[in-house]
Amino acid sequence: MRTVGVEEELLLVDPETGDPRALSGAVLARAERDPADADVFEKELHGQMLEFATHPQSSLEELQKEIVRWRADAARHAAGTGAAVTALATSPLPVSPKVSTSERYRWMVERYGLATQEQMVCGCHVHVSVESDEEGVAVLDRIRDWLPVLTALSANSPFWQGKETGYRSYRRQVWERWPSAGPTEPFGSPEEYHRRTDAMVATGAILDRHMAYYDARLSDAYPTVEIRVSDVCLDADTPVLIAALARGLVETAARQWRSGAEPASSASVSLVKLAAWQASRSGLDGDLLHPRTFRPAPAREVVDALLEHLDGALGDTGDRDLVHRTVDRLFKEGNGARVQHEVWERTGSLRDVVLESVRRTAAEPGVLGGSR
Repeated sequence: MRTVGVEEELLLVDPETGDPRALSGAVLARAERDPADADVFEKELHGQMLEFATHPQSSLEELQKEIVRWRADAARHAAGTGAAVTALATSPLPVSPKVSTSERYRWMVERYGLATQEQMVCGCHVHVSVESDEEGVAVLDRIRDWLPVLTALSANSPFWQGKETGYRSYRRQVWERWPSAGPTEPFGSPEEYHRRTDAMVATGAILDRHMAYYDARLSDAYPTVEIRVSDVCLDADTPVLIAALARGLVETAARQWRSGAEPASSASVSLVKLAAWQASRSGLDGDLLHPRTFRPAPAREVVDALLEHLDGALGDTGDRDLVHRTVDRLFKEGNGARVQHEVWERTGSLRDVVLESVRRTAAEPGVLGGSR
């Protein structure tokens, strides 16, 4: 069974006001003194952010246990500095982002100016194991049309700098300001993948291969495909859903490739970008572009098409029931974007939105065990 791992980026906020606080250095210093957490947490672009990564897992139950544990440990270390953590993909409240100190980040500030300052957004990245670069590129060429559905499911960033944006995933809009971000044309082979990536670095517009911010890419550090289209998710069971779907996409695409089937779609980057924009705009609360037709269709119809597409792989990994239960809950109770909106509409306070998000970030998951 393919392994899967998750990287989550969290916001550090004041536990009373909800304002973001640039305390990542202090939080990391506390984590490094804890032997169990010394290699778990990492610095991010902004001092108001904190990142952790799980180990590769075959079991989704074990994956969720790790996510819950590292969220709890992040909250514990943050509390020691007078802060709290929350799984929000953007800050609802106004903030002046503080870029972390490093040679790499200084280069980015000089190169990209205000765009770097404004990139205080938190994502959820999923790594799925592959056997080779050849298999990995075959997967990349076959999953690109379906990735906007993951954005819609994970959408958790409707507010920006104290304003309602009109988007369910405004993080996606901010992220695409990077010159290398977004969907790609099919590559066809590992050689072409590496040639194009190296050509991008040679332009000088990006620093190195790590800044090839494709929606999905080969990891330079691990034998994985890295899928990078999701907001960090409010509840701890939603990233497990995204991981299960990502693994299903990779396995389904690899089976198609091994059978000799060509990629089913020849959709242009322009169409895939429009599908990603639509997913960012409406999340689960409006139409999406159907990956088979690139015409508008209700979100539930599009998500169900994804589940049908992945049914064989989900059944073989034993993930089918979990995935269907979690999807049903998201449509019934709402994803992070809808939850944030409901709190805002009920209270009229973005501070309350942040503080409710702090509570939900630390809550026990509702699908694999426990209650909200």
